[in-house]
Amino acid sequence: MKAYYCHHFVLPLPEGHSFPMDKYRLLYERVKHNAEAWNIDLLEPRAADNEDLSRVHCPDYIDRMSNGRADEREMRRIGFPWSAEMLERSRRSSGATMLALESAINGDKIAVNLAGGTHHAAYDRGGGYCAFNDSVVAARYVQEKNLAKKILIVDLDVHQGNGTAELCRDDDSIFTFSMHAEKNYPAIKPASDLDVPLRNHTGDAEYLDKLAHFLPMAIARAEPDAVIYLAGADPYEGDRLGYLSLSKRGLAQRDRFVLQACRTAALPMAITMAGGYCPQVEHIADIHAQTVQLASGFF
Repeated sequence: MKAYYCHHFVLPLPEGHSFPMDKYRLLYERVKHNAEAWNIDLLEPRAADNEDLSRVHCPDYIDRMSNGRADEREMRRIGFPWSAEMLERSRRSSGATMLALESAINGDKIAVNLAGGTHHAAYDRGGGYCAFNDSVVAARYVQEKNLAKKILIVDLDVHQGNGTAELCRDDDSIFTFSMHAEKNYPAIKPASDLDVPLRNHTGDAEYLDKLAHFLPMAIARAEPDAVIYLAGADPYEGDRLGYLSLSKRGLAQRDRFVLQACRTAALPMAITMAGGYCPQVEHIADIHAQTVQLASGFF
């Protein structure tokens, strides 16, 4: 299985900034250590270029982000200060999902981006630690190359994918499915094609019951050629921004269910890591690494 990683594990962030960038370094180290046992090829992706991004984002927004012209308000919404490293990481994160989806479709059946899941970025703005929307960039990339016509985005990050929903609202070729905490960021949630809002403290049993009901519905309605799966670690019971109460075992069951559903439907899939904000960053790395290990042995 191919796993794509971004080379910027740590960005130059202000003192006291709370985003757990270390999770990416820890995840990379776990995967690198187990690469042979898990049969994983670790690859560094190319950066998404302006042509790739412009299928999704406003040209002026791309230019502002590329040339450091984004104002303080824009960057405050994203949550990171602007830097060349932030821009490069954001481009490579989109590139990683593009190449993972292309690889899966071209015969590998499954591939992983060790970052990605930046679902709050919309046409002319970022938000929630997301500068560019890697899922929609990847979907339109494979469509442009005539590798797939219809894509299903399965978003199991704890936060609703508002940027993805907004970008794909009038695009029947990309079906958006989101299961998320109802009373959580973002405050305004544009409608996905299928939204499943969950009450605070939803645990393993209720979550998995709903997934078992709604994921087959999403696959049937989407009739996709391929899937992008946002395997967020933030539904975890210890996550400070999550509001749900899934255990690590429950998250593993979630991943197995999605993997099995896609295998049964013969759907190639790209997996991205999406969110994770547990104060004990090792727990985030555990959950993400668990997803990668499960995926590596599934198809």
